Amino acid sequence: MINKKVKNVEEALQDVKSGMTIMLGGFGLCGIPENSIAELVKKGVTNLTCISNNAGVDDFGLGLLLQKKQINKMISSYVGENAEFERQMLSGELEVELTPQGTLAEKCRAAQAGIPAFYTPAGYGTEVAEGKESREWNGKMHVLEEAYKADFAIVKAWKGDEAGNLIFKGTARNFNSCMAGAAKITVAEVEELVPAGELDPNFIHIPGIFVQRIFKGEKYEKRIEQRTTRKRS
Repeated sequence: MINKKVKNVEEALQDVKSGMTIMLGGFGLCGIPENSIAELVKKGVTNLTCISNNAGVDDFGLGLLLQKKQINKMISSYVGENAEFERQMLSGELEVELTPQGTLAEKCRAAQAGIPAFYTPAGYGTEVAEGKESREWNGKMHVLEEAYKADFAIVKAWKGDEAGNLIFKGTARNFNSCMAGAAKITVAEVEELVPAGELDPNFIHIPGIFVQRIFKGEKYEKRIEQRTTRKRS
Protein backbone atom coordinates (compact mmCIF):
# COMPACT_ATOMS: atom_id res chain seq x y z
CA MET A 1 0.00 0.00 0.00
CA ILE A 2 1.34 3.44 -0.97
CA ASN A 3 1.95 5.61 2.09
CA LYS A 4 2.92 9.27 1.65
CA LYS A 5 2.29 10.28 5.24
CA VAL A 6 5.03 12.15 7.05
CA LYS A 7 4.89 12.67 10.80
CA ASN A 8 4.81 16.47 10.89
CA VAL A 9 5.34 19.74 9.02
CA GLU A 10 9.05 19.78 9.87
CA GLU A 11 9.58 16.52 8.00
CA ALA A 12 7.34 17.61 5.13
CA LEU A 13 9.37 20.77 4.49
CA GLN A 14 12.80 19.61 5.60
CA ASP A 15 14.40 20.16 2.18
CA VAL A 16 12.92 23.60 1.42
CA LYS A 17 15.87 25.93 0.89
CA SER A 18 16.46 29.63 0.37
CA GLY A 19 16.05 30.81 -3.21
CA MET A 20 13.33 28.29 -4.11
CA THR A 21 10.06 28.97 -5.92
CA ILE A 22 7.02 27.90 -3.92
CA MET A 23 3.33 27.73 -4.83
CA LEU A 24 0.94 28.25 -1.93
CA GLY A 25 -2.78 27.49 -2.18
CA GLY A 26 -5.55 29.63 -0.79
CA PHE A 27 -7.74 32.58 -1.70
CA GLY A 28 -7.68 35.47 0.73
CA LEU A 29 -7.46 33.65 4.05
CA CYS A 30 -9.55 30.70 2.86
CA GLY A 31 -7.75 27.40 2.49
CA ILE A 32 -4.24 28.64 3.17
CA PRO A 33 -1.61 26.14 4.43
CA GLU A 34 -1.19 27.81 7.83
CA ASN A 35 1.07 25.19 9.41
CA SER A 36 3.42 25.17 6.43
CA ILE A 37 3.69 28.96 6.30
CA ALA A 38 4.52 29.03 10.02
CA GLU A 39 7.23 26.41 9.41
CA LEU A 40 8.76 28.47 6.58
CA VAL A 41 8.92 31.43 8.96
CA LYS A 42 10.54 29.22 11.59
CA LYS A 43 13.09 27.78 9.14
CA GLY A 44 14.19 31.28 8.21
CA VAL A 45 14.54 30.51 4.50
CA THR A 46 14.97 33.68 2.42
CA ASN A 47 15.01 34.92 -1.16
CA LEU A 48 11.82 32.98 -1.89
CA THR A 49 9.66 33.42 -4.98
CA CYS A 50 6.07 32.82 -3.89
CA ILE A 51 3.22 32.08 -6.28
CA SER A 52 -0.12 32.71 -4.61
CA ASN A 53 -3.36 34.42 -5.49
CA ASN A 54 -2.70 37.04 -2.81
CA ALA A 55 -0.31 37.83 0.02
CA GLY A 56 -2.46 37.31 3.10
CA VAL A 57 -2.80 40.15 5.59
CA ASP A 58 -0.15 41.90 7.67
CA ASP A 59 -0.10 39.42 10.56
CA PHE A 60 -1.41 36.24 8.99
CA GLY A 61 -0.76 33.97 6.02
CA LEU A 62 2.04 35.07 3.69
CA GLY A 63 2.07 38.38 5.55
CA LEU A 64 4.17 36.59 8.18
CA LEU A 65 6.87 35.82 5.61
CA LEU A 66 6.73 39.38 4.32
CA GLN A 67 7.24 40.74 7.82
CA LYS A 68 10.50 38.78 8.05
CA LYS A 69 11.48 39.82 4.51
CA GLN A 70 11.79 36.19 3.47
CA ILE A 71 10.03 36.75 0.12
CA ASN A 72 12.10 38.27 -2.68
CA LYS A 73 9.48 38.02 -5.42
CA MET A 74 5.70 37.72 -5.27
CA ILE A 75 3.65 36.40 -8.19
CA SER A 76 -0.03 37.02 -7.51
CA SER A 77 -3.24 38.53 -8.81
CA TYR A 78 -4.50 40.57 -5.85
CA VAL A 79 -2.53 42.22 -3.07
CA GLY A 80 -4.86 44.89 -1.68
CA GLU A 81 -5.20 43.68 1.92
CA ASN A 82 -1.58 43.83 3.02
CA ALA A 83 -0.04 47.17 4.04
CA GLU A 84 3.45 45.69 4.46
CA PHE A 85 3.25 44.22 0.97
CA GLU A 86 2.35 47.67 -0.37
CA ARG A 87 5.22 49.31 1.52
CA GLN A 88 7.81 46.80 0.26
CA MET A 89 6.53 46.98 -3.31
CA LEU A 90 6.55 50.81 -3.47
CA SER A 91 9.99 50.99 -1.84
CA GLY A 92 11.46 48.51 -4.32
CA GLU A 93 12.29 45.94 -1.64
CA LEU A 94 9.93 43.37 -3.15
CA GLU A 95 9.72 42.31 -6.78
CA VAL A 96 6.08 41.90 -7.82
CA GLU A 97 4.62 40.18 -10.86
CA LEU A 98 0.89 40.89 -11.06
CA THR A 99 -1.00 38.34 -13.15
CA PRO A 100 -4.68 38.22 -14.17
CA GLN A 101 -6.40 35.78 -11.84
CA GLY A 102 -7.58 33.39 -14.52
CA THR A 103 -4.15 33.40 -16.14
CA LEU A 104 -2.52 32.63 -12.79
CA ALA A 105 -4.86 29.68 -12.29
CA GLU A 106 -4.24 28.40 -15.81
CA LYS A 107 -0.44 28.73 -15.49
CA CYS A 108 -0.73 26.47 -12.43
CA ARG A 109 -3.07 24.05 -14.18
CA ALA A 110 -0.79 23.90 -17.24
CA ALA A 111 2.16 22.97 -15.01
CA GLN A 112 -0.03 20.35 -13.34
CA ALA A 113 -0.94 18.87 -16.74
CA GLY A 114 2.59 19.02 -18.17
CA ILE A 115 1.67 21.67 -20.75
CA PRO A 116 4.57 24.11 -21.29
CA ALA A 117 2.54 27.13 -22.46
CA PHE A 118 -0.84 28.32 -23.72
CA TYR A 119 -2.48 31.30 -25.44
CA THR A 120 -4.96 33.57 -23.67
CA PRO A 121 -6.63 36.86 -24.66
CA ALA A 122 -6.31 38.18 -21.09
CA GLY A 123 -3.84 41.03 -20.83
CA TYR A 124 -3.27 41.66 -24.53
CA GLY A 125 -2.45 45.31 -25.15
CA THR A 126 -1.50 45.92 -21.51
CA GLU A 127 1.70 45.75 -19.44
CA VAL A 128 0.91 42.08 -18.83
CA ALA A 129 1.77 41.30 -22.46
CA GLU A 130 5.07 43.20 -22.62
CA GLY A 131 7.91 41.01 -23.89
CA LYS A 132 5.60 38.08 -24.64
CA GLU A 133 4.71 36.51 -27.96
CA SER A 134 1.23 37.36 -29.27
CA ARG A 135 -0.81 35.75 -32.01
CA GLU A 136 -4.23 36.12 -33.60
CA TRP A 137 -6.74 33.33 -33.14
CA ASN A 138 -10.25 33.54 -34.64
CA GLY A 139 -9.92 37.25 -35.20
CA LYS A 140 -8.77 37.99 -31.63
CA MET A 141 -5.27 38.63 -30.32
CA HIS A 142 -3.86 36.29 -27.67
CA VAL A 143 -0.79 36.34 -25.45
CA LEU A 144 1.48 33.32 -24.99
CA GLU A 145 1.82 32.49 -21.29
CA GLU A 146 4.28 29.91 -19.98
CA ALA A 147 3.40 27.39 -17.29
CA TYR A 148 4.93 27.99 -13.88
CA LYS A 149 8.07 26.16 -12.78
CA ALA A 150 8.11 25.66 -9.01
CA ASP A 151 10.15 23.61 -6.59
CA PHE A 152 7.31 23.06 -4.10
CA ALA A 153 3.52 23.32 -4.19
CA ILE A 154 2.06 23.54 -0.70
CA VAL A 155 -1.67 22.99 -0.48
CA LYS A 156 -4.28 22.74 2.26
CA ALA A 157 -7.17 20.26 2.20
CA TRP A 158 -9.98 19.43 4.58
CA LYS A 159 -9.46 15.69 4.49
CA GLY A 160 -6.88 13.35 3.01
CA ASP A 161 -5.69 9.77 3.21
CA GLU A 162 -2.23 8.29 3.58
CA ALA A 163 -2.03 7.68 -0.18
CA GLY A 164 -2.31 11.44 -0.78
CA ASN A 165 -5.89 11.61 -2.03
CA LEU A 166 -7.47 14.95 -1.11
CA ILE A 167 -10.93 16.38 -0.45
CA PHE A 168 -11.47 20.13 -0.14
CA LYS A 169 -14.34 21.80 1.65
CA GLY A 170 -16.36 24.47 -0.14
CA THR A 171 -14.48 27.48 -1.47
CA ALA A 172 -11.24 26.28 0.17
CA ARG A 173 -10.79 24.23 -2.98
CA ASN A 174 -9.79 27.46 -4.86
CA PHE A 175 -6.14 27.49 -6.01
CA ASN A 176 -5.27 24.41 -3.96
CA SER A 177 -6.83 22.19 -6.58
CA CYS A 178 -4.81 23.47 -9.55
CA MET A 179 -1.54 23.80 -7.61
CA ALA A 180 -1.47 20.17 -6.45
CA GLY A 181 0.95 18.38 -8.74
CA ALA A 182 2.12 21.60 -10.40
CA ALA A 183 5.61 21.56 -8.86
CA LYS A 184 8.49 19.14 -8.42
CA ILE A 185 7.19 18.24 -4.95
CA THR A 186 3.65 18.73 -3.64
CA VAL A 187 3.07 18.84 0.10
CA ALA A 188 -0.48 18.61 1.42
CA GLU A 189 -1.50 19.55 4.93
CA VAL A 190 -4.93 18.35 6.00
CA GLU A 191 -7.28 18.86 8.92
CA GLU A 192 -8.14 15.17 9.02
CA LEU A 193 -5.91 12.31 7.88
CA VAL A 194 -7.33 8.80 7.46
CA PRO A 195 -5.91 5.45 6.31
CA ALA A 196 -5.83 4.76 2.58
CA GLY A 197 -9.11 3.35 1.32
CA GLU A 198 -11.38 5.18 3.77
CA LEU A 199 -12.28 8.04 1.40
CA ASP A 200 -15.15 7.54 -1.03
CA PRO A 201 -13.54 7.70 -4.50
CA ASN A 202 -16.58 9.59 -5.79
CA PHE A 203 -15.77 12.55 -3.55
CA ILE A 204 -12.00 12.80 -4.05
CA HIS A 205 -11.01 16.10 -5.71
CA ILE A 206 -7.27 15.45 -6.18
CA PRO A 207 -5.88 11.91 -6.62
CA GLY A 208 -2.81 10.91 -4.65
CA ILE A 209 -0.66 10.71 -7.80
CA PHE A 210 -0.33 14.51 -7.57
CA VAL A 211 0.90 14.50 -3.96
CA GLN A 212 4.30 13.41 -2.65
CA ARG A 213 3.90 14.19 1.08
CA ILE A 214 0.92 14.57 3.37
CA PHE A 215 0.62 15.40 7.06
CA LYS A 216 -2.05 16.29 9.59
CA GLY A 217 -2.00 19.95 10.53
CA GLU A 218 -2.76 21.40 13.96
CA LYS A 219 -4.64 24.37 15.44
CA TYR A 220 -6.25 25.97 12.42
CA GLU A 221 -7.44 29.54 12.88
CA LYS A 222 -10.66 30.34 11.01
CA ARG A 223 -10.15 34.01 10.31
CA ILE A 224 -12.44 36.40 8.46
CA GLU A 225 -10.50 38.71 6.16
CA GLN A 226 -13.04 41.52 6.28
CA ARG A 227 -15.96 41.57 8.68
CA THR A 228 -18.84 43.75 7.52
CA THR A 229 -21.84 44.41 9.72
CA ARG A 230 -24.81 46.70 9.51
CA LYS A 231 -26.17 48.91 12.22
CA ARG A 232 -29.17 47.59 14.07
CA SER A 233 -32.26 49.55 12.97
